[in-house]
Order: sequence, then structure tokens, then C-alpha cells
Amino acid sequence: MTELKTILLAEDSPSDVELTLEALKEISLANDVQVVRDGAEALDYLKCRGMFSGRSPGNPAVLLLDIKMPKVTGLELLRLLREDAQLKTLPVVVLTSSREDRDLAECYKLGVNAYVVKPVKFEEFFEAVKQVGAFWAIVNEPPPGSLKMRTR
Repeated sequence: MTELKTILLAEDSPSDVELTLEALKEISLANDVQVVRDGAEALDYLKCRGMFSGRSPGNPAVLLLDIKMPKVTGLELLRLLREDAQLKTLPVVVLTSSREDRDLAECYKLGVNAYVVKPVKFEEFFEAVKQVGAFWAIVNEPPPGSLKMRTR
């Protein structure tokens, strides 16, 4: 049986992490979700270094990325990913509270695959994450050599 790839969630807000995990669970994604709390941890995960040096190599199916994080911001991380031959095709979906035009423009300039503004209301946030998860699990065709996410 083919191993399912991990979903990497880079988010520093514990409440947003909890809501995102619950929403993904509700659509029955079979993939494991790895949570990192800042851009530096995300980079360590993707490069299999530091506390992630023992993980199996390979890119996650998708990176769900907050752009307002400590240490290495989401924008800085996105820039580094798109400059790296091993990571430049990694699908990245920005999940952010930022409605600033400059953030939106910069993310697309850097090659983000989707930009989703986190709704303020719980129910709307939950639904937005479910839709993002369902798209990447069911509709999207991943880059050649990647594994598609599966539902249970």
C-alpha cells in the first residue's frame, strides 16, 4: 500500500491549530498532520534537520502556512521554499488573517498556490479549512512524483 504524505501546518496560534485540525478531521482526511509553530520549525521539518532529523525524507502533500509567525515569517519561508530545488514545487496554501494587499501580492509573486483569509467567525473559519482540505485531498492533481492525499 502506498504511504500517504503528511500535511504540514505552520501556525503559531494554538486556537487556530486546534480549529484547523478539527476541520480536517471532520472531512476524514487519512493523512497525518504535522504542526510546527513558526517558520524556522517549518524549515527544519522540510529540510529534515534539528528535531526533525529522524523523520522520513520527502515533501509533505501540502503546506498550510500562516504568514504572521515568529522567527521566520511565512513570507520569508515561502521565499526560501521557491528558491530551493527540492522544495519549489511544494504546494503552499496561505491561511492568514491578513487582508493587506501587499501581503496578498507578495505571496502570489513568490508563487503561493492559494491565499485564504481566515474568517473571524468560528463557523466560517471551520468551513474555510474544510474546503481547503477537501480541495487538496480530492480535486487537486499533485506535481509528478507526489502522492495525492486520500480520504478515509
